[in-house]
Amino acid sequence: MITSQQPVVLTSSSIESSDEDVVEANVSVVDAMHTALLRSGEMSAVAVRSYYVDFYLTQVLEGGFAQYVFTAGDRSETDTLIREGMAGMGANAHLDLFNRSVSAFDGLSEGDEEHYLDGGLDGPEDTPDAVLRMEELDGEFEELLERENITALNAAWLRGQPELLVLDDVELGAYIERLTAQIPDLPARQAQVAAEALEDAPDFEIIIRELCSVAGYELIRVTMGDPNFVHDGEKTLAWHFSTDHGDFLMVEEDDEAFMINPETREIVAAVEFEEADEMIDA
Repeated sequence: MITSQQPVVLTSSSIESSDEDVVEANVSVVDAMHTALLRSGEMSAVAVRSYYVDFYLTQVLEGGFAQYVFTAGDRSETDTLIREGMAGMGANAHLDLFNRSVSAFDGLSEGDEEHYLDGGLDGPEDTPDAVLRMEELDGEFEELLERENITALNAAWLRGQPELLVLDDVELGAYIERLTAQIPDLPARQAQVAAEALEDAPDFEIIIRELCSVAGYELIRVTMGDPNFVHDGEKTLAWHFSTDHGDFLMVEEDDEAFMINPETREIVAAVEFEEADEMIDA
């Protein structure tokens, strides 16, 4: 079982480097933990809040508060993490501006919100007052960065944690592996991620995954599509992919798909399309 009190983890190459490097190291560690299927509640609370403060900073620098709204999606939890992070690192002026921006945006009418998120393409005389207010707050953000360096505050907060853990790259990988091994429902999380990936996968990838399953191989990646592959004397589209047993390609023919060894042209596995959305082993 993973304890709720985890340390901030930074890399040895970043700890004595710039403030930007320290914040980016924390972002990379949190991203790696998410990839390993750790949840935010299983990470350092400080690390997660630092991560979302930097996320907010990055988005607003790229496209104002509108960009943050676009990328954050459901902001209920994210807004809270950002507030707590700013408070924790002492970015009080940024916290005040964030609260005012949230309040102003959430108070927009549906039409004004659409106008603001579309970039306010009209001239100032045609822009609603509420949208002009949002644009003013975006301008205030840029001015504030000159007075309150949120990245420096973020880095100092991370460096100053009493439970700070500094690891090199090899040690970091092993540390995350140990945490992952403690996840009580890891198989269920892995299955959920696989199912979600399959839902979003294009048809050719779904077919390739089914062929790999029939062959007992593990798909590593789909590498390219070849529209000029010749199969049974006819030019057809072939998808090249790599597995833990080497490279193969997939071609479709009427109601079947084949996994072919590109060197020997041997058919390694085949599936038939029983119905529009179903496949059976050939």
